Amino acid sequence: MEIQPYQPPLLLRGSHLSTIVPALLRKPAFLEPAYERLPTPDDDFLELDWYHQGKRLLAIISHGLEGDSRRPYVVGMARALYHQGFDILAWNYRGCGPTLNRQPRLYHSGATDDLHTVVQHAIRQGYQRILLIGFSLGGNITLKYVGEQQADLPAAVAAAIAWSVPLDLAAGSQEISKPHNFIYE
Repeated sequence: MEIQPYQPPLLLRGSHLSTIVPALLRKPAFLEPAYERLPTPDDDFLELDWYHQGKRLLAIISHGLEGDSRRPYVVGMARALYHQGFDILAWNYRGCGPTLNRQPRLYHSGATDDLHTVVQHAIRQGYQRILLIGFSLGGNITLKYVGEQQADLPAAVAAAIAWSVPLDLAAGSQEISKPHNFIYE
């Protein structure tokens, strides 16, 4: 198989346009998810969006910084994988869902304990093969979780995929703070 280099559409050749335009215009139509509030060990909760079709194959999608489970890129991925035979669980980090959390704790790039809670919940639901997917900060959390778990990674976790991961968070923060990136502030 030969892999062709990515060529953006002519009107989206600039990095700012290729970031902003899809975020504003992409509105993938899909099913209404089933909502679940999952209790956490510290007497708080995580908010989950499920797309069920009765499969034993599950994709868990982790969104990016200041995103949520209903962002177009999350819903687009959910739709694509659903049509490939996956059940989908798109989850919200603390403070990113529709309801204010009880504990004074927010999410951060190292908050892998919440992803672990979600994975364990999925296994208790009977899922035997799980694909972890993370976008941007969610990719960071996903990779950190897999690295931390190593030999203790649940056998049900079959694969992990991460997109646009900010591996160097300090450098990413410095770059986003530069004057030419004011639109992202």
